Amino acid sequence: MLNRIFPGAFDNHYRDSKIALWLFVLITSVNTGISLVAIFRSDGGAQSADGIPLDKFGHDAAQAVIGVVAFLGLANLSLCVLFIVALICYRSMIPLMYTLSVIEWLAHKGIGQMKPIARTTSATGHYVSFGLLALTVIGLILSLTGKNYLLAEESVHA
Repeated sequence: MLNRIFPGAFDNHYRDSKIALWLFVLITSVNTGISLVAIFRSDGGAQSADGIPLDKFGHDAAQAVIGVVAFLGLANLSLCVLFIVALICYRSMIPLMYTLSVIEWLAHKGIGQMKPIARTTSATGHYVSFGLLALTVIGLILSLTGKNYLLAEESVHA
C-alpha cells in the first residue's frame, strides 16, 4: 500500500479508480474556490462561512483576522496548484495528494481543538469541510484499492 502512496517514480500513468480521479478533480476545484474566496472576498469568508463574529471585533482586530484568513487562503491555493500539477503531469501522485489532504484536515482540526476560535451558530463552512473530508477519504480508499495496480504489478512480475 505504501508503494501506491510513494511510487518509485512519479509519472502520468494513472493506475487508480476513475471515480477517484474525478473526485480529486471535484475536491481540487472546490478547494481552489474556497482559497479564492479567502483571498478576495471582503471578509475572506471568516464571518460569512466560518462564523467568526467579526462585527464584534474592533476594526483593526477584524482586519487582522481577515488578513490571516487571506494568508491561509494563499497557502491552501499553493496546495491546490500542487494538486493541479499532479492532475496534469504526475497522476501517480494522486494517492499521495489524497493522503496529504487527510493529514492536513486532521492537523487543522487538531489545531482548532488546541486553539479554539469563537464562532457564531450560523457558521456553515463546517458542512463543506466535512463533505470534502468524506469525499477525500472515499477518494483515498478508491485510489489505494484500484485494480489497475494489480495488473501493473502482475506485468512487472511476469
